[in-house]
Amino acid sequence: MHTRDISKDKSVGELGREAFWFLTHTLLAVVVLALVIGGMSLAHPDPDATSPKLLATVLSLFVPMVGGFLLSRLHHNEIARYVWISGLLLFSVICVWVIDLPTGNGLCEDCAGHVMERLWRTFFSISNGSGLMGGDGLIIGTWLPLSMIGYAIGSHFGLEE
Repeated sequence: MHTRDISKDKSVGELGREAFWFLTHTLLAVVVLALVIGGMSLAHPDPDATSPKLLATVLSLFVPMVGGFLLSRLHHNEIARYVWISGLLLFSVICVWVIDLPTGNGLCEDCAGHVMERLWRTFFSISNGSGLMGGDGLIIGTWLPLSMIGYAIGSHFGLEE
């Protein structure tokens, strides 16, 4: 396998094109997630049920993975492998935001001084959410980063020869 040092001897134009493709692939991962959520919403699932949330969590990883794989097979764009960085940065920023959110009645009132419990209940607890972020912790803090990570994994396998 031939490896190339991607950091050396790049012009401003090349770096600009890579930044453009990085943003494009990140947005493609978000679009694929939007399609998953849109498709699931057509079934009108119960918003309090656990099964649709678990299914959406799994699909938010695997459907972008397939999309990243297929697009990488078609376009062979090396930058698609690095979209996981967008997911990690997004998750980090949202974690800081959730830590700063006020708690109170119905809003994770038991986890006011417990940062890890607040984060866990906001992003990973399906049946006992924190109520923070208007109840959208799964969508914004879990499914979006998962879609970007899945897209990058699929792209990595799509670029393998």
